Amino acid sequence: METGNKTGALKFILLGLSDNTELQPLIFGLFLTMYLITMLGNLFIILVISSDPHLHTPMYFFLSNLSLIDICFSTTVVPKMLVNIQTENKAISYMDCLTQVFFSMCFPILDTLLLTVMAYDRYVAICHPLHYTVIMNSRLCGLLVFITWFTGVMVSLLHISLMMHLNFCKDLEIPHFFCELTWILKAACSDTFLNGTLIYFMTGVLGVFPFIVILFSYSRIVSSISKISSSGGKQKAFSTCGSHLSVVSLFYGTGVGAQFTSIMTHSSQNFLIASVMYAVVTPMLNPFIYSLRNKDVKGALARLLSRVASCR
Repeated sequence: METGNKTGALKFILLGLSDNTELQPLIFGLFLTMYLITMLGNLFIILVISSDPHLHTPMYFFLSNLSLIDICFSTTVVPKMLVNIQTENKAISYMDCLTQVFFSMCFPILDTLLLTVMAYDRYVAICHPLHYTVIMNSRLCGLLVFITWFTGVMVSLLHISLMMHLNFCKDLEIPHFFCELTWILKAACSDTFLNGTLIYFMTGVLGVFPFIVILFSYSRIVSSISKISSSGGKQKAFSTCGSHLSVVSLFYGTGVGAQFTSIMTHSSQNFLIASVMYAVVTPMLNPFIYSLRNKDVKGALARLLSRVASCR
């Protein structure tokens, strides 16, 4: 059997969400709407944070990076799917698929690590408030974000370097709407033991360990808040963590759901639903969680709108 892995002619076929041609316009309209909401919502968060000096703090610096990552993640996945539906061409070249695998690995890693950094920021703010500005200085914040991006890029490059040594058979159909690594490995006709081992190892290191750090941070936060005597003080302390906890729950809930379905079930449909939740729905909802539940963001929005109105 002829095999190949680095030829320009090699293509993958992304089967998408459904084979039903009657559903394609509905899927196109739904995902286009969600993508536009994701872009506008996250750009809105970045604009509000950058334009308001009251939000030039470590927490909102991390939040603006999270919004940027969500924009990039959605852009990696959704536009190609929309083009495939519109052109009725489900093919994607080998190099384009490699690129999509790289970014679809990189941005979830960045999300995980950045949410962990944000949990540490909340821990310092509530458990060590008097030393907050000293500990969370601009140099440390910049270093944490750099380490986050560096780790995401290097781990993704490691996955890609192993993937480039694989041979692929003639059956290159991928039952997914983007080049998801585990499904790509299933299409390979060469040994994928190292690739699978790396996936499990990195899932533990960059998935489970950060989650443990987040749980530890919030256990200390809850312990500190319980020592506050006034109910108003407790409510204020909890309010600073509510949005972050909601995003963590949404991200890990959908991400773990996708991983669980890929490991425990052979149903590609269940895996597709879980993937849509963490790759499309979560980036769309994050801006709403932070804007609707956060008094600082709503206050900054009011000030921005008043400035815009006064300029007319």
